[in-house]
Amino acid sequence: MAITKDMSILEVVQKYPDTVDVFVNSGMGCLGCAAARFENIEQGCMAHGIDVDALVEGLNNAIGDM
Repeated sequence: MAITKDMSILEVVQKYPDTVDVFVNSGMGCLGCAAARFENIEQGCMAHGIDVDALVEGLNNAIGDM
């Protein structure tokens, strides 16, 4: 698994641009906000009420690493 819940949101988006749609479609459309620079995926999911495991699975599927 290339993407894990402890990775920063910004790091994932920069390294894997194909993940942007997954973040947006899951309800985490604030990728440009200040918090995205500091929060990891798990923290972002908690703030938005998103299932972190499902999101990480979707992110990894988007980059072909599942």
